[in-house]
Amino acid sequence: MSFRGDDSSGEEGRSDLRKPFLHTGSWYKMGMGSRQSSLMDKLGSSASVIRDSSISVVLCTLIVALGPIQFGFTCGYSSPTQEGIVGDLKLSLSEFSIFGSLSNVGAMLGAIASGQMAEYIGRKGSLMIASIPNIIGWLAISFAKDSSFLYMGRLLEGFGVGVISYTVPVYIAEISPQNMRGGLGAVNQLSVTIGIMLAYLLGMFVNWRVLAVMGSLPCIMLIPGLFFIPESPRWLAKMGMMEDFESSLQVLRGFDADISIEVNEIKRAVASSSNRRTAMRFQELKQRKYWIPLMIGIGLLVLQQASGINGILFYASSIFKSAGISSSNIVTCGLGAIQVIVTVINTWLLDKAGRRIFLIISTSGMSATLILVAVSFFLEDIVAVDSQLHFVLSVLALVGLVAFVISFSLGLGAIPWIIMSEILPVNIKGLAGSVATLANWLTSWIVTMTATLLLNWSSGGTFALYAVLSVFTLVFVIIWVPETKGRTLEEIQRSFR
Repeated sequence: MSFRGDDSSGEEGRSDLRKPFLHTGSWYKMGMGSRQSSLMDKLGSSASVIRDSSISVVLCTLIVALGPIQFGFTCGYSSPTQEGIVGDLKLSLSEFSIFGSLSNVGAMLGAIASGQMAEYIGRKGSLMIASIPNIIGWLAISFAKDSSFLYMGRLLEGFGVGVISYTVPVYIAEISPQNMRGGLGAVNQLSVTIGIMLAYLLGMFVNWRVLAVMGSLPCIMLIPGLFFIPESPRWLAKMGMMEDFESSLQVLRGFDADISIEVNEIKRAVASSSNRRTAMRFQELKQRKYWIPLMIGIGLLVLQQASGINGILFYASSIFKSAGISSSNIVTCGLGAIQVIVTVINTWLLDKAGRRIFLIISTSGMSATLILVAVSFFLEDIVAVDSQLHFVLSVLALVGLVAFVISFSLGLGAIPWIIMSEILPVNIKGLAGSVATLANWLTSWIVTMTATLLLNWSSGGTFALYAVLSVFTLVFVIIWVPETKGRTLEEIQRSFR
């Protein structure tokens, strides 16, 4: 396969790179003699279908989106199963809080490993390995007889989630054309919300053990699906696998597409990298072109969790009960459905309006709604439980929580992961991405571990704290976050030099 204006400079000095020890198969390379003839002969009539770049990229995105569905299922699992698990296994409130937060501990371990895994074995290989502990973890929870198996399963599934949460947005960003990257990147968060909604919905009808088995299904389907999608072309280029890189990009852009300009731009970006090795040292992150995007990425991912979203979603049923809502499980399920609908709207509009404006709208709405919820809970504590005013305040708290989730889903839910995958240069993405993802999960663990304790202390005080942090997030976005809409990954990364 040849392309006009080929730039071979990207291959100089690549011999020092390690080849990946796991390079998963791809449907476009199976049984090939020469690469191009295999590409066309193997697909035959399928080649005429994948003429439009959007078809191949969307299919690849939908396959890897099975990972975030399992991620969301993990987040939502604690809410509908709290009473069942506590009753069957005789757990205390603190023991269940440990169970809820252990997925974040596992995710921190997964986040530490995710960057290096994604660098050495590829994006696909990382997702395949991450699926295995997820499946084992869910089965351990399903068959748990005491808290030890419950905790072990939660740690294992958390580890897989930590790897998935970094790898999927990076893979989607690296395969997407610039005019579709925002919308396709938002599919990651859309899948998370679908997973949360499924956990809420199915939890109303099935036992917590059966629900755990259902949680393993997305990863069981993901493993065979990974054999039918190409590896990230940018990762292949970085690893010096130029022929595979061009084949992958051609499949993703469509067989009729002229990819020569994009090929040369990616090659130049790889060749101009100041560090040709796959590994980088922490001290090298002090350079301006690295520390600014890293600070923005870490800041957004930390502040995303500091808003308290996971504490609210993990324990939504109990929060609604404390607000005086009797049908808390139904309301929680409705909350999950609303989150999905708003994220669909966000996915559709993100490439039209831009990332930054959605972040500003989202964090403004979150700040206002959290203040409303905090005030409602404060006033509930000083009025009679059987009064009309108490009922009105309960409704206001419910409306505020729903509006908060809508505001979060409109921007802060999806966009931090998209921006993190866009702004980090390819040669530091493994190390810097691990640091950013670890910071996200560490904050999530702190929020989840403290949520029930804070809510028992003061519901109004808890939401007031989250409101302050949301206001800080708004200020951070206005001052630091750039617009990345309509720019290639290479253009975005050059802007920080």
